[in-house]
Amino acid sequence: MSETQSFSITIEQEQDYVFRVRFDGTEIPDLGTDEPAPLGTGTGPNPSRLLVAAVANCMGASLLFALRKYKNDPGPIVVKAIAHTGRNEAGRMRVAKVDAQITLPEMAGSYAQLERILQQFEQFCVVTESVRSGVEVEVSVVDVTGALLHGPGLHIGEV
Repeated sequence: MSETQSFSITIEQEQDYVFRVRFDGTEIPDLGTDEPAPLGTGTGPNPSRLLVAAVANCMGASLLFALRKYKNDPGPIVVKAIAHTGRNEAGRMRVAKVDAQITLPEMAGSYAQLERILQQFEQFCVVTESVRSGVEVEVSVVDVTGALLHGPGLHIGEV
């Protein structure tokens, strides 16, 4: 990658499994998350639902971008996504697969260059392509004094 950018979020526990997500440096309203029962109460989406929403949203936006690139002006696109969860080799629950179906609002013949669009639109999706190829994640744990307890540490000035 020749061009890199950064952004940050802050997630703060409110109670039990309820967390508040802040999109730092933006005017985007905070988002509440929660785990479903029996861990939480399901007052917001859990991380698995957010992951699937990110994949589905990105795929819809990527198709819209590709359609518009070829001067199409579609009506509202609808994306339905189904997450399939299962246990990995270690017995841990994981999102194993996401099936996404995008519904276009017009007949196929209404779109210019549709065959070409369908061959390339997935490549524009930052989230789906990142998930497909794997995203490096480093995790650090510090105490209230900033003492590093686990991992390589995060230097806040870097973000």
